[in-house]
Amino acid sequence: MKFLRQFGIILLLSALGEGLHALLPLPVPASVYGLVLMLAALMTGIIKVGQVEETADFLIEIMPVMFVPAGVGLLNAWGVLQPIWVPVVMITVITTVIVMVVTGRVTQTVIEKDRKGHDSK
Repeated sequence: MKFLRQFGIILLLSALGEGLHALLPLPVPASVYGLVLMLAALMTGIIKVGQVEETADFLIEIMPVMFVPAGVGLLNAWGVLQPIWVPVVMITVITTVIVMVVTGRVTQTVIEKDRKGHDSK
């Protein structure tokens, strides 16, 4: 029953994100609205981490399975992708490296600021 309640909370915030997407004329995906709502709810304490933790962990664990249909779709579209596969692979590799570098730098900055904050107390 605990998992159903946790999943219900996650679905509710996702549905609210869908509602915001329908109401606001911004080019932002509904899932992003849902994630922002979840972040705001967690940061304000409206939702405690323990209220969604187990279900969120489960959803993260099964996430790779969700990419299987997309991979199969790529195999089915090989005829269309064959002429452009080299640029697609290059763009994918380059953007992945950029995202990793930026994420690492931001994480290092946050950790350093956190350490400085603890040292000054």
